[in-house]
Amino acid sequence: MLISLHEALEYAEKNNVGIAAINTPTLEMLLATIRVAEKYNIPMILQHAEVHEPINKIEDIGPVMVALAKRSTAPLVVHVDHGESFEYVKRGFDVGFNSAMIDASRLPYEENLAVTKKVVELANEYGYGVEAELGVMPGREDGSQVGSGESNETLYTDPDLAESFVRDSGVTALACSFGTVHGLYKAEPKLNFDLIETLRERTGVPIVMHGASGLSGAEYRECINRGVRKINYYTYADKQSFEAVQTFLEENPETFIFSDLTVPASKAVEENLDVLVNVLYENVIKK
Repeated sequence: MLISLHEALEYAEKNNVGIAAINTPTLEMLLATIRVAEKYNIPMILQHAEVHEPINKIEDIGPVMVALAKRSTAPLVVHVDHGESFEYVKRGFDVGFNSAMIDASRLPYEENLAVTKKVVELANEYGYGVEAELGVMPGREDGSQVGSGESNETLYTDPDLAESFVRDSGVTALACSFGTVHGLYKAEPKLNFDLIETLRERTGVPIVMHGASGLSGAEYRECINRGVRKINYYTYADKQSFEAVQTFLEENPETFIFSDLTVPASKAVEENLDVLVNVLYENVIKK
């Protein structure tokens, strides 16, 4: 069933969990994500990022995401991830997405705010929630640029600016920089948990973690306890899928058709996400 971003975040707040927001640019990842959500009957967010357009355009994969979310027994949000312009977010809404992230974080503050306000105004016409970003996280959402995992406090989200940004933009949730990176970690991440708590208190909205792949269970839980309510995840599930295909080909060298590879690929994503949600939703799964 299709639920709103507001409903998903309310569930997260009530149960002190982090909503898993999974980028699903391929059918294999999409189906695996939905299977995990249905297995535990938990709200999850299906995402398509602008950076994944070379894999599948939002007009092609988007309607499939929406249709599968509507027929699913699990409560699901369909979300534009890292839309880099007003126009791209609108493309997502036009195909049925009911939530979006506008990412103008690499622009100067006033330009970021102006673009974000425009997207919020559009979303309000539909009654949809909007996530925005303040602060800069290294790496790319598709894993094409590797994050170092090294702390760079000059990129962290400033609490004073965050408070003003949320107040003036009217966003539903805020993606913040506090030590995570997009892509693969080359070094152990150093997270500023106190900053998460400060940002949550100052902004009054749920905090979103990007670059969540590669963290430990204890780190996830501490972030959730400090105020993170949405957790974006992609690279490590996709990597495990790739490795599963490599293993399959090594064990089945006679394989000569692509469709045979989609089964281990999707199963690997499901296995990876199963581990993830047991950490993020442990308060409800273990009841």
